[in-house]
Amino acid sequence: MTSLDTPATAVGNYAELARAIRAEGLLDRRNGRYVLRIALNMVAFAAGCVAFAALGDSWWQLLVAVFFAVMFAQLAFVGHDAGHHQIFSSKRANTAIGLWHGGMVGMSFGAWIDQHNRHHQAPNHEETDPDVNIAVLAFTTGQSLEKRGFLRWMAKHQAYLFFPLLLLEGFSLHVNAVQSLRRKELRGRRVEMFLLLGHFAVYLTAVFLVLSPLTGVVFILVHQCLWGLYMGCSFAPGHKGMPTIAAGQRIDFLHRQVLTSRNISGGRLVEFATGGLNYQIEHHLFPTMPRMNLRRAKPIVERYCAEHGIEYTECGLAATYGHVLRHLHAVSAPLRTPVAVPA
Repeated sequence: MTSLDTPATAVGNYAELARAIRAEGLLDRRNGRYVLRIALNMVAFAAGCVAFAALGDSWWQLLVAVFFAVMFAQLAFVGHDAGHHQIFSSKRANTAIGLWHGGMVGMSFGAWIDQHNRHHQAPNHEETDPDVNIAVLAFTTGQSLEKRGFLRWMAKHQAYLFFPLLLLEGFSLHVNAVQSLRRKELRGRRVEMFLLLGHFAVYLTAVFLVLSPLTGVVFILVHQCLWGLYMGCSFAPGHKGMPTIAAGQRIDFLHRQVLTSRNISGGRLVEFATGGLNYQIEHHLFPTMPRMNLRRAKPIVERYCAEHGIEYTECGLAATYGHVLRHLHAVSAPLRTPVAVPA
């Protein structure tokens, strides 16, 4: 695994890299491309709704559930981009797009972006990154030893439980969205409340109006579990299994973002499937860069890292998940070590 122990003099010149990126126009907005993407998503979503209504009470609806799992992830990716102000120059316009897409999938845009921004500020920091402080998982040996009770058992077997746990991510996003409404400081709280109530009312009414109770419950389980799995498989590979930053450890911005992130190779198919999150290094270095410019930024960033001796990590999708699972298994190893019984 990559070491974060860089020499004290190795302070990355981020400004130099940023100038090279700006010179290529890669931070310029791509409004037309985003408008087209959003329009195509809306057409596809509407087509799915028509198919759902036309099929009626049929087990073929499970294929529609799979389709909506993919659509929910694609809509969430647009919300993610809006949260980073990648779509429009106007903060208000980006927020409107983010709230709209969050409402469509039953997420709190404001609460999720608040958490996600804290992750971007300190990726893989053992104390301040919310993405490595998850109750049901341990990402360091220290975290695994702190677990108690059932959570300790889960941490002990977390490598085997990782993908099954991702099946619950969709439900977790809904629960977190509802819980966030109790936070009076949440921006756009009333709008979020209206959108979330509207989402659940329309979703549940449509499901149980068209489907029988049993088919409806199975439809919801297939849809929500596959959506959660898709979301988790898209977001987790970027950092899980990469080095973590301990409390008090100082590291400059460039090294922090590059050394804690991992890219996924695979071309445009992987890019589409992951919403551009396969270019995790470039995204973390330039979070406002439009998704469709990340692939053009990659060779510039990779070349710069090679010239300055900064390790740039990239591997295939299958290899990425292998790294994640091996890391989870390794950090929980002390929990599986038999305790010696005194003679």
